[in-house]
Amino acid sequence: MSDLENRDRSKRRVKVARLIDKYELGGLGEQMEQRWTAEGDDRMSLRDLADHFNQELLRSAMTDAGQQPLAGEVENTYQLLTGDETSEADRTRVQRRLEREGIDIDDLQGGFVTYQAIRTYLKDDRDASYKPDDRDRTVVEMENLQRLRGRTLTVTDSILDRLKRNTEFELGEFRVFAEIYVLCEDCGVQYNVEELLERDGCDCGEVTD
Repeated sequence: MSDLENRDRSKRRVKVARLIDKYELGGLGEQMEQRWTAEGDDRMSLRDLADHFNQELLRSAMTDAGQQPLAGEVENTYQLLTGDETSEADRTRVQRRLEREGIDIDDLQGGFVTYQAIRTYLKDDRDASYKPDDRDRTVVEMENLQRLRGRTLTVTDSILDRLKRNTEFELGEFRVFAEIYVLCEDCGVQYNVEELLERDGCDCGEVTD
């Protein structure tokens, strides 16, 4: 393939794909596809994905300039660059700081994308589509709660195990349990949350004087 053909092919690629290559963000495209097509709390909207993508561009630019961003620094800097509530004075101050640190601010901000660009990339470049779960909402939310409980169990188990191994924290062989209970204050009955979902709510609405 000739250089001219390569340049033409590059121009035909959607903006997000070109930026992933330019900033060497391998794996970000797959991650965004997974988050867009996920269900429940794991899913990210196109607007959230656009912000996430732009923050990754900023993180890459800061790292390439020799910086080591602290936790939350990228998100805060991005908010100052793009937030509606940021004053022009504060925005200009951040832009000049980034320029002094070796970042081409015009090139960086010119790369920031909208949610429409993310949608075009996911649908046209990755052939992805989002199909909302049309099952009963109670079933879907029960699965979401079960996933959250599973993550809580895993994290708790990991923390306790790490404390046992690396500190003077004393604990024998152990098992972790995580149960969520709901108390209906109208009738005073307490339910396990899964039981409450399975029975489609509390019976107190059926109680008569």
